[in-house]
Amino acid sequence: MTDPVRHLAQTGHLDRFYIDGAWVKPLGRERAEVVDPATETVIAEIPLGSISDTDHAVQAARRAFPGWSRTTPSERAALLSRIHALVLERADLIAYALSAEMGAAITYARQAQVPLAAEHIRVARDNLATFPFVSQRGTTAICKEPIGVCALITPWNWPLYQITAKVGPALAAGCTVVLKPSEMSPLSAILFAEIMEEAGCPPGVFNLVHGSGPVVGEALASHDAVDMVSITGSTRAGVLVATAAAPTVKRVAQELGGKSPNIVLPDADLAHCVPLGVAAGMRNLGQSCSAPTRMLVPRTRLAEVEALAAETASSFIVGMPLDETVTHGPIANRAQYERIQTMIEAGIAEGAKLLTGGTGRPEGLAAGLFARPTVFSEVRRDMAIAREEIFGPVLAIMPYDTVEEAVEIANDTVYGLGAHVHGRNLDAARAVALQIRAGQVHINAPAWDPQAPFGGYKRSGNGREYGREGMEEYLETKAILGFYPQPDCASEATG
Repeated sequence: MTDPVRHLAQTGHLDRFYIDGAWVKPLGRERAEVVDPATETVIAEIPLGSISDTDHAVQAARRAFPGWSRTTPSERAALLSRIHALVLERADLIAYALSAEMGAAITYARQAQVPLAAEHIRVARDNLATFPFVSQRGTTAICKEPIGVCALITPWNWPLYQITAKVGPALAAGCTVVLKPSEMSPLSAILFAEIMEEAGCPPGVFNLVHGSGPVVGEALASHDAVDMVSITGSTRAGVLVATAAAPTVKRVAQELGGKSPNIVLPDADLAHCVPLGVAAGMRNLGQSCSAPTRMLVPRTRLAEVEALAAETASSFIVGMPLDETVTHGPIANRAQYERIQTMIEAGIAEGAKLLTGGTGRPEGLAAGLFARPTVFSEVRRDMAIAREEIFGPVLAIMPYDTVEEAVEIANDTVYGLGAHVHGRNLDAARAVALQIRAGQVHINAPAWDPQAPFGGYKRSGNGREYGREGMEEYLETKAILGFYPQPDCASEATG
């Protein structure tokens, strides 16, 4: 079956939460519609959790924590292996869910969204084999222990990918979790909960509650039985979660907004790096917090860059996501679509040079939340399209006169999540990368590395995900002095 809504309706899981190892009826009465952004039609309804639902899930996780935290790394790895295999086994159904709930082109869902999500589970499993949960420093034992019950709040733009980036390392660390996915893209989360059940996850170790940020999100952040909150979302949402969490002094890990630069150095191969840069900036329709949406280029080569960027953006095929010839589907929801239109209008009004795209839908699409891949040039750093996160297929080309100025422009932002640098001289590219205030920098479009820690400086958040550092976020550090024997001491001579 490739119809995720029909599948979930048949199982009865569409109207349930997964709590304490069972599919349970919600205690609240609020519901939310799931809208297919390609047609703007309602394809499903889900229940929204109440404060009582949230407490039910948290208490289940709290009861499960003592037992799960005492499992061995090999036991936890075995569960993660089963989860990984089931994600890959059900990849096609999940891909169709992603297309339906947030508009991902089916080819992109199959080639990126699902397999990269599976990698987070594999990496969490593999890291368990070598992670030093107890190490020695002199006679002191340094112990890494699970922090406890973790609330995981995930966004609508990379639904499964962000779930596995949190659930995998949290379970590997020995924590129990309560997941609150975005109510706008819940289908893939329910499918993942089915996988957790089939994989034999012990009751209470993984729990799923749908809900809004102001209700379930706040209840999780403020709950005195939750030890940590990990949120991926907007900077505004991160601030609200941190504020709610502050009275209980729990750990808050935040992966938030971005306005990432892409510095094209004077010696760069433009024919190679400009198309790659445009594609990266518009990956997932630009609905990625780390998308390099500011392309900084030498002023002397601006005309060349403009021609290449416009040609690349114009080559994208925007259309119905289940069409396998389509490269980009619709924007995920109406609010984001309108935000993108507003920001394109702002770029035009402020005098940026529109190279391709613009407001409205692409030609031939009369309905649906389809946006035109848009490229602006001659963008100044004081323009809204250079400073604000748009979260859409809008690229700002910004000229610079010196490399020092390029670095200054790159860092002239309240964000610091990601960055890209392109140049033939690797030493020069490395020197620039070291000066950028961002949590992750890519030199010359390297392959994605699931072991590379990911997270932000400044208002892009705190903490890290992915790889070993991602698991360390879910661990506390305990020092036990005198744990190891004291070294033999020579007896002192007496006179």
